[in-house]
Amino acid sequence: MSPLRHVIHGALIGGLIAFGACTTAQTNTTNTASLTARLTGAAEVPPTQSMAKGNLQGTLDKNSRTLSWTLALAGLSGPPTAAHFHGPAAPGENAGVAAPITITGQPTDNGVVTLTSAQMDDLLAGRWYVNVHTAANPDGEIRGQIMIGPSPQ
Repeated sequence: MSPLRHVIHGALIGGLIAFGACTTAQTNTTNTASLTARLTGAAEVPPTQSMAKGNLQGTLDKNSRTLSWTLALAGLSGPPTAAHFHGPAAPGENAGVAAPITITGQPTDNGVVTLTSAQMDDLLAGRWYVNVHTAANPDGEIRGQIMIGPSPQ
């Protein structure tokens, strides 16, 4: 084989490998979704006077419908008594519990939950929120709508 043919074959093989790597990277990216929510008292329905804050970071694996999350809380009026994912609901609307959140009262908790297809569709459509309850606010002290994308600043 001529040296030029070796170069051409090498370039073709390298291009195919690169194309395959890009395709795999794009597939992996589209099979997961990054999720975030900022929790405040003002977002509760009805709003609370709480100055507490919360931040939920999550990753949804669309193939397995597995939602992995980390919830950081600060400034609650007392220890959290419960926390939940709720939906389907738009901002300003209330909905039933879609999935419980195990919460320890530590500054940060994390967990994993497997969703139904309908739950995943609602979550990806922005129709889920998370809220945290306390004794002083049994209906919820802070709440945040779950959005797709990086953490809002």
